[in-house]
Parts: sequence; C-alpha cells; structure tokens
Amino acid sequence: MALHNDLLLRVLRGEKVERPPIWLMRQAGRILPEYRAVRERLSGFIELVQSPDLVAEVTLQPVDALDVDAAILFSDILVVPEAMGLPYEMVEARGPWFPKTIETMADVDSLISGDNAAERLGYVYDGIHKTLTALNQRVPLIGFSGAPFTLFCYMVEGKGSKTFSKAKKMLYTRPDIAHKLLQKITDTIIAYLRQKIKSGVNVVQIFDSWAGVLDSASYDRFSIPYLRQINEALKDSCPVILFPKGAWFSLQALHDIGSSGLGIDWNIDAAYARTITGPYKVLQGNLDPCVLYANEDTISQEANRMCNDFGPCHIANLGHGVYPDTPLENVKHFVNSVKRFRYS
Repeated sequence: MALHNDLLLRVLRGEKVERPPIWLMRQAGRILPEYRAVRERLSGFIELVQSPDLVAEVTLQPVDALDVDAAILFSDILVVPEAMGLPYEMVEARGPWFPKTIETMADVDSLISGDNAAERLGYVYDGIHKTLTALNQRVPLIGFSGAPFTLFCYMVEGKGSKTFSKAKKMLYTRPDIAHKLLQKITDTIIAYLRQKIKSGVNVVQIFDSWAGVLDSASYDRFSIPYLRQINEALKDSCPVILFPKGAWFSLQALHDIGSSGLGIDWNIDAAYARTITGPYKVLQGNLDPCVLYANEDTISQEANRMCNDFGPCHIANLGHGVYPDTPLENVKHFVNSVKRFRYS
C-alpha cells in the first residue's frame, strides 16, 4: 500500500517537489501536553523507551498535533550500548549516566556486538510494528541511531560532557582501543538498523551529536570511516541521512560519503553548504531552534528565508532538536509556514 504522503521519500530520491517536506528533531517530546501526560504515568524515561505500545503512541502524537511530513520512532540512542552490555541510567535533570565505562582493551573485548547485540532490542522492533499499524501509511517512519563516535563518547566518558575530555584522551593515548570499540559499535549499529529497516522504517538517520568536539583531522580519522561503513551497508535498502552536529569542518568529507541526505546545524550557512555539496545534494535543516521563541512574523520570515536559501533538494528541519519550553503554537506556525512555501 502506498503512503498517503511520500514527500520526504520523493525528495530523498531526487524527485522534483512543490515544497520541502518538514519534520522536527525531538518533535515527540515535552512540547506536547499529550507526551507530558504519558511521562507522568511512568516511573522513568527508559520505561517509555522499552514499552512498544507507548512508543507507538508518542511517535504518532506530533503527526496528529503538528501535521508533519514524517514520524520518527521514539527511542534513545543509548539502547545500542545497553544491548552491547553497557547498561545506562537516565538521571532526572542530569541526563544519561553509565555505572560502568570502557577503559581497557579487556572492557572492549567483553562487549557483545553485531547481530548478537541487535537481537536484544526486540522491544524497538515491536515498537516499529505497532507504530506502523497506527500510522496506517499516513507518512514515512524514520528510524535512527547514534553515530559510532557519539556512542563512543558516552561509553568512555560515562555521562554527558561539554568537552568529553576522557573520551578524547583515549583517542590520543590508546587509539588501538578506540578503533576497536568504534568498530564494535559500528557493527552493532549496522545490524540494528538493518533490523529496523526489515521491520518497516522508511528512512534512517544517524545522529553524530558530539561531532563538534573534534577537529577536522580527528573527525576524519575517528568518525568518517565508520559513518562510511554504515552508509555502504544500508544505502541499497533504505535512504540514509547523516546528521553530524558541529562538524562544519568536515562537510566535504561528509558529502563524499554519498548518503541520501546530510543534516546540517544552524552554524552552517546554506550558501556555504551548497558551495561544497552542489545544488542536488539533499540537505536537511537548519533553523536555529531559538527562532521558535520569536513572534509569528519572525518565524514565517525565517522559515521562508531558510527554504529560499537552500532551494530544492531540501528537507526543512531545525538545526538541532526543538527545545522543551518552546511554545507549541510557535512550533505549529513554523510547520505551517514551511507547508505554505512553494518553489518558484
């Protein structure tokens, strides 16, 4: 059965469209009162992630409330380290925390990887099946994973950080351990996303949330090769969007990977991005989420400017996730502004 709204897939296939599709990172979250109501019933975030029925419910909430052009499966990037044998906790107001971290080669050797790890994530695949049933072909479903380097950061650092200096220390002092861990993570991501695709997602996105803590040489050494492996493994079965936040310095190398789409944050000017990628690369982004605190006229002006600056071959989105205290009406206005836009 064909999708009722396949605008996102048409853009990723390089087809001509009348306007850019729009979806938002973190569109299923605390901006929605329906989501907050679900969270209030639960003991914690991880309980929600591991509940297929609730995953389906919150994944559909922004499709109903915002009328976006795609759903993104509600989950967490840290389910991958957990499946590999490194459980985490979600501490309220502090974020993720790993009781045990990776420090030695023996720690890496003890991890499960590839298909053996991916098969532990049955609750994610069950969530996909329930979500697809509830979506009823309305819009495409996006599945996602953290990128190898971003997951590496959490697994070595043990928590969020402004610098990830402990994780970066390993890159410089024990690159042998770093590369072995990155490869195990990559193998697991590939197996995990293959199973997501088999379960029915239409697109996958790779979040390299901490790309910006590296310099160009380090990113080219410790991230680009692993992102390339993932794209090569999946590109024939599903469109792949890479989103490396803060990696403006490696935009050429990221473009050369050849993914279906490339997400960029608000620190990258659309004109600059196009000088590197050319007019036919599908770029996703990149409105500063703080624009959504402004009045409606400003939001409309900035949405139109963004769409005009990128031109066709564009997926409208924010440059990162929508912030939890963003006024819901402003989010709706942004979505509707993009949906009214037409290419001349």
